Amino acid sequence: MNNSERGTPKALVEMVTKRATSFSKLIVPLQAEGHEVITAQYGLNSTAEDVALTKATIGRVSSPVILVGHSYGGSVITGAGTDDRVVGLVYICALAPDADETSQTQQSNFPRTAVFSHIDVKDGRIWLLPDGIDDFAGDLPEQEKKLVLATQGVPKPDLFEAKVGGTAWKSKPNWYIVGKKDRTVHPDLERFFAKRMGATTYELESSHVPMLSQPDRVLDVIRTAGKVVQESTAGKVARVTGR
Repeated sequence: MNNSERGTPKALVEMVTKRATSFSKLIVPLQAEGHEVITAQYGLNSTAEDVALTKATIGRVSSPVILVGHSYGGSVITGAGTDDRVVGLVYICALAPDADETSQTQQSNFPRTAVFSHIDVKDGRIWLLPDGIDDFAGDLPEQEKKLVLATQGVPKPDLFEAKVGGTAWKSKPNWYIVGKKDRTVHPDLERFFAKRMGATTYELESSHVPMLSQPDRVLDVIRTAGKVVQESTAGKVARVTGR
């Protein structure tokens, strides 16, 4: 019996500031286990556009679906996760705004992180400068740092000022990974988000990119999420059918 026949949730991996290379250490093992995995490669032009693309991407895999969001990708899955096909949310060092907030709102309430001293706003985009890579992915080998820098996504400057159009974490089970050495999203901000949403929380000795520096730990969280929602879904099916 394959995963689709069992009704096992699939992992829809969200990525934001990097291309799919940032999730390759998660995608390949999950695919090997029989999960359908896909990235929503949004353009970072507007939050509404990115949320819409994510919802469209959900339709490319079998449901039910778990959304995994990193960094600004947390804002996107917060909006897109209200879709009925979504049964769980995994946040990785991610933003998680409330209905009246933007991606920037709570960042302004916590200390400015080191990475913001190493960005360049030019040609209508935000660029991470080479001298800022250690504040973004300081626990990676040098060659991997170069790959992250070379494949970075470049958002429009006003991307973080829009509301996300939904608060999925209020109604869907959620898990949160805090990067204790994160110098991009402040670790205390990550803890604030995790506590506010009532997430099952894990703290890792990692930079902003634990899916690259500690992929096995991140995979364990995703697998745990899948198991929990699978058991929950199976219980609902049993009650409906009278078993």
